[in-house]
Amino acid sequence: MKNLKVCLAVALLPLFGFTQSVFDKYENMDHVGSVTVNRSMIRLAGNIASLDKNDQEAQDFADISRNIDKVKIFITEDEAITRDMVTTVNRYLKSSSLEELMRVKDKEANVKFYIKQGRDEDHVTELLLFVSDIENGEIGLGNRKVESVLVSMTGDIDLNKIGALTKKMNLPKELNGAERMR
Repeated sequence: MKNLKVCLAVALLPLFGFTQSVFDKYENMDHVGSVTVNRSMIRLAGNIASLDKNDQEAQDFADISRNIDKVKIFITEDEAITRDMVTTVNRYLKSSSLEELMRVKDKEANVKFYIKQGRDEDHVTELLLFVSDIENGEIGLGNRKVESVLVSMTGDIDLNKIGALTKKMNLPKELNGAERMR
């Protein structure tokens, strides 16, 4: 009976939001920079932004920040880790209900943008941005050349206000494409 209770508890954990993201493995890897911004920090930043009543962008940021659960950003300069990220992203896309929103391939980078539909056409519950094969010498962190960037954002995300979020949180500007592509 005790084993049955343990098995049942483990089976139900995903329903309560205690699961880890498939991308969490990159958090502690060497040659990967990571930033995780949780709900409390996002709301705090939104509350501070809301104090500026004359700045529409600040008000948009305050509005969208109320519904964001988590933002995770992973950056690497390592080609092997980038290959692993490509594999992990592809595996995740097969097992999730994300749909491709936009894909851009040029001489400077490959940008892929995915969303999971939300309550209506203006809202998504997940937004995934993966930039790889970065060739632009201007993109870098100090003396490190960035090879790829992975951004995962979850919550009730209003695509009409995503521009304010990217500017206030210094997220990749490619996320601005979400509001234009829907």
